Amino acid sequence: MSSQRYSVTPHPIDTLLTWVKSGEIAIPEIQRPFVWDSTKVRNLMDSLYRGFPVGYLIAWRNPTVKLKDGSTSAGKRILIDGQQRVTALMAALLGQKVINKNYSSIRIKIAFNPLAVDDEKIFEVSNPAILKSSEWVPDISSLFDSDNDLLDVIEEYMERNPTADRKTVGKSIQKLLKILNNQVGLIELAEDLDIETVTEIFIRVNSAGAELSQADFAMSKIAVNESYGGNTLRKAIEYFCNLAVAPECYSQISENDKVFASTPFFQKMSWLKDVNDDIYDPTYTDMLRVAFTSEFGRGKLQDLVALLSGRNFETRQYEEEIAAESFQKLEQGVYNFINKTHFDRLTMILRSAGFITSDLIRSRNAVNFAYIFYLVGRRQKVPADDLEKLVRRWFAMSILKGRYSGSPESRFDQDIRQINEQGLTAFAETILETEFPDTYWTAMLPQSMDTSSSNSPYFIAYQAAQVKAGDQGFLSSHITVSSLMQNQGDKHHFFPRKHLQRLGYQRGKYNQIANFVITQTEINIAISDKAPEVYISEVLNQCKGGPKRYGGITDQSELERNLEMNCIPLSILNTPDLNYESFLDERRKLIALKIKKWIGSL
Repeated sequence: MSSQRYSVTPHPIDTLLTWVKSGEIAIPEIQRPFVWDSTKVRNLMDSLYRGFPVGYLIAWRNPTVKLKDGSTSAGKRILIDGQQRVTALMAALLGQKVINKNYSSIRIKIAFNPLAVDDEKIFEVSNPAILKSSEWVPDISSLFDSDNDLLDVIEEYMERNPTADRKTVGKSIQKLLKILNNQVGLIELAEDLDIETVTEIFIRVNSAGAELSQADFAMSKIAVNESYGGNTLRKAIEYFCNLAVAPECYSQISENDKVFASTPFFQKMSWLKDVNDDIYDPTYTDMLRVAFTSEFGRGKLQDLVALLSGRNFETRQYEEEIAAESFQKLEQGVYNFINKTHFDRLTMILRSAGFITSDLIRSRNAVNFAYIFYLVGRRQKVPADDLEKLVRRWFAMSILKGRYSGSPESRFDQDIRQINEQGLTAFAETILETEFPDTYWTAMLPQSMDTSSSNSPYFIAYQAAQVKAGDQGFLSSHITVSSLMQNQGDKHHFFPRKHLQRLGYQRGKYNQIANFVITQTEINIAISDKAPEVYISEVLNQCKGGPKRYGGITDQSELERNLEMNCIPLSILNTPDLNYESFLDERRKLIALKIKKWIGSL
């Protein structure tokens, strides 16, 4: 980046805090939970007191937008790096409250010891012991109160510590107050920088080393725009995601944020307080993807940032009307997302396809696009039954083919544009037909299952297929795979691992997904490390009146049905010496056919 693209200017901390209080600099994170712990705030104070550098702040002035009357308006500076440091300064020096992870408004009090010498701590997080000590000033914000007189502050301290050296106390307190004069470098990005460049800078530069994304930048853009309710919209997104995971926070939010609790957003998400379901716990990135793509017909979040800034993609200018319309559309997208009927329908559809636990939801973006698919289908007035069937099949296809695993944004963008051009039903049916030619089931899928990853999409699909079919667990007479999936059933090696190790097989081979079956723990324990021909022989004996060793199957025809349910070749019943490689090859074909039947049943 050339020197014309940004400027670097040192500013006193006092000036920066004044700009933040006046709104000249907007802090996107000010309304979300403060992620620093109190110790980090203490360390920042200590660094400033000792004159250590605390890093640069980076701000970007929103593009100048054209107003309806033809005039222009310069945007606010957005602090895109240094948010936590500035918030920490406002909390410690000005006594402002912050929001903690439980959405409670709290004070962070940093204590100061003017008499500290050598290795003694100068700053500490305030605690009961400090409150009882006369040597400590329990809250430094009291020293920075403009209504306080320095001489009065020193006199009050001396009254509590009459043996202290007044000169030492005075110098220490004056040194503390002078940290407001410490210079902090402010890097200001040129306002004419394109959105893509600023987004990349936002993602790359962050003092805490946390991984940032385009969704983070979008959330910052939303939060700082009070004109179109962005600060409330951001809260709606954050709170919904929090409640989806921790519904018990509902009362805390309603008590600690009464202003937001009175909004329609909060009323619309109140149903979450009675829900304890982890099938789909969205993050704010998920919500933004779904709300944006379904409402705007675009899939790239950097386009959302541009539109919220008012960008006209044709003229490359920034217009107030576009920003206003974009916030309105995003708000509608968020309302659609948090709607109980919509959310319930999505999770119902996932369950009806066999995805009954969060362990089976391995692709978050596949779920996101399934939700987009559903919302767009509703808008296009696809009949409810037809829409549910299309969503089920689309989600299953997305899982099997890894459609949204590589470059999800590009794929989202391509798919939503095609859906809007062709219509959802026509587009979906075309893709579903081309993705699953006959050769996929007989050759491609069996070959793809030559893998040892139990998290592979093929094994996930197979388990969902078993749930959907109502299959019983391996060698179980009544316990279903569905029950085992929801109650921690075992993933058993049909050819036990230790048995294969004795035969010389390595991990990558004995953990082949075609060697796994879902079974009850007690059956798994009973099998232990026996060779399959040994325990299968004992099961056959069990069907002839012998002792029950493995589950409750006592009839050979019932045993054969159970093996077929679990895609176990029936030839094992008549083979005295089973070959592992042949077994894997045959079972992969059977699993592929089961998945094919499952797709057809959706």
